[in-house]
Amino acid sequence: MTGEVPDAAPVQTYRGPVPAADLGWTLTHEHLFVLSPELDRDHPHPEWDPDAAVDRAVAGLEELYDLGVRTVVDLTVPGLGRDVTLVGRVAARARVNLLAATGWYTDAVLPPYFRTHGPGRLIGGPEPLVEMFLRDLEEGVAGTGVRAAVIKVVTDEPGLTPDVSRVLAAAAVAQQRTGVPVVTHSNPHLRTGLDQLRVLGDAGVDLRRVVVGHSGDTPDRGYLRALLDHGATIGVDRLGMAHVADDDVMVDSVVTLAAEGYADRIVLSHDAAYFSRVTPPSWRREHAPHWRHDHLARCVLPRLRAAGVSADDLDRMTTHNARRLLTPSVEAAA
Repeated sequence: MTGEVPDAAPVQTYRGPVPAADLGWTLTHEHLFVLSPELDRDHPHPEWDPDAAVDRAVAGLEELYDLGVRTVVDLTVPGLGRDVTLVGRVAARARVNLLAATGWYTDAVLPPYFRTHGPGRLIGGPEPLVEMFLRDLEEGVAGTGVRAAVIKVVTDEPGLTPDVSRVLAAAAVAQQRTGVPVVTHSNPHLRTGLDQLRVLGDAGVDLRRVVVGHSGDTPDRGYLRALLDHGATIGVDRLGMAHVADDDVMVDSVVTLAAEGYADRIVLSHDAAYFSRVTPPSWRREHAPHWRHDHLARCVLPRLRAAGVSADDLDRMTTHNARRLLTPSVEAAA
């Protein structure tokens, strides 16, 4: 496999650092709870019960463990209602390793605070996004001691707005200091992954440390090959998400690209959640019933095996690639 990183540096989880070799089968782009703190406080969703949600997540993760999954990367960051204390309750009871992320989820504008804080702005001072990302990565989130293991960034229909570019620039600084991977939300139909790679690469990020998320949504394999040939990893990570992506398209792309020798730069996941205010459980049950954290294990992997994808390539896409990516780069960790 290309770009393998030594397993010397540990990977940060909710329960503390673990050797990268212990990560095992990893779902690289998932969520536990997608929330909206102001709405949740003032206008609670009728389906949201935190205690029941924790129990449901623990049960789901225990089921994943029995299916062979050992690590889940929770890419819920500020902008999506990240709550490390709440997820910590799940991590304390589940055998699966849970990894936290830093970053900011916006596809257009940041909250008003950022308009006045930072170099050249009304209040001034250093770039707060860099300080926040580094604090999450090096000290822990919100005083919990839970250190993030991944940086999450977004580009979508609005493109590289000033605030989106600002988040990418801050992510590049934090990535190079800590050596953790950058995992993105992209819009493959608009080919925004290429914008992400250009901006991050120009800022000095080693593109072998980048996962362009949601790439598998598109059947445009020329675009996927372009991302891969830049050295990046692509996320085929909306399996079961029927209202956005088609499992047949994603399976066909994986089969084709693996046969072409790209299995060392593909990761597989669902972008699912045990509760999301955006698409609540009752809606999911009716409109996307297979959009679950166990869909890959139960349905997709058997399809890939039947289509001729080798056991070695499946191991790369489920285990080895995640281990390589999640191991902090030696240069930055030194």
